[in-house]
Amino acid sequence: MTVRIAVVGAGLIGRRHIEEIDASAETELAAVIDPLAAADEVAATYAVRRYDSLADLFAVDRPDGVILATPNQLHVDGGLECVAAGVPVIVEKPIGDSVESATRLVEAGEAAGVPVLTGHHRNYSPILARARETIRSGALGDLVAVVGTALFHKPDDYFAAGGGWRTQPGGGPILLNLIHEVNNLLALVGDIVRVQAVTSNATRGFAVEDTAAMIFTFANGALGTFVLSDTAASPRSWEQTSQENTSYDSFPDEDCYHIAGTRGSLSVPTMRLKVYEGERSWWAPLTSSTIDLDRSDPLANQITHFAAVIRGEQHPVCSGRDGLKTLTVVDAVVEAARTGRPVDIPT
Repeated sequence: MTVRIAVVGAGLIGRRHIEEIDASAETELAAVIDPLAAADEVAATYAVRRYDSLADLFAVDRPDGVILATPNQLHVDGGLECVAAGVPVIVEKPIGDSVESATRLVEAGEAAGVPVLTGHHRNYSPILARARETIRSGALGDLVAVVGTALFHKPDDYFAAGGGWRTQPGGGPILLNLIHEVNNLLALVGDIVRVQAVTSNATRGFAVEDTAAMIFTFANGALGTFVLSDTAASPRSWEQTSQENTSYDSFPDEDCYHIAGTRGSLSVPTMRLKVYEGERSWWAPLTSSTIDLDRSDPLANQITHFAAVIRGEQHPVCSGRDGLKTLTVVDAVVEAARTGRPVDIPT
């Protein structure tokens, strides 16, 4: 069954979703929803109608699914409209602009039995899926530690655009970039129950952080460190190591995560695996191998998965509640950095 999906928001990420919907044999674009007349050109390209709002669409049509690619502050209201209409929805990350509002959306979807997914597209990366599978197989033993980095350098014009809002609180890498990394860590290692964090703006001197260091305590007892910076001359970020977005310079020999257990360790995204086959000792040899991957586009995979969820064939890989967990951790990072104290997160 081909499913009809409408896209709300004809900006950059909205157009990428539209391209993947059009390219998939399992989906077709039902409509474009955007109040700006500039979206007429996008709608005309795909021979669909443009609506000003979801209310206008639902008054005359009920697509099989909706993707919300709107500004963050509109995510919850749009998601609630879809739930009320009984239409499954992917809400771009973050799922809400606050933990409280996101909780309302997640609980509404669960109460109504309407699938609400969060658009953390890396969940559909073959790299992340294979890493998650390897960890869950027990190949690493009990997880002990994870070391993560998102070190990259944003150009000066990035901060000048849009009136300079990225130089002010809320425009830094914690709220804009860390949410991807936290979602990855939750998928790989498990729930985070405590956060400690410090930030610095010493390099650029803006009113917002440019660098952050974090310690994560996981529910399974593992500990993690993560260093984030958007002013570092380093390629140790997912974008520059995964080879999934050709817009970035690629460094396929670098890793951004290293997950260690009691029997072995895995570096991601190179997928270099080192395990003890016998005695576990720093004097004993580790057997090294590289896990093979069949690479594919995570955004395309997300559309295929959404179609399967709509048809009732699969459960969401990244549900609304998964998106809420991610947002809760990032919110805790902000609070820990602000107060200088650990923040505990209820499971």
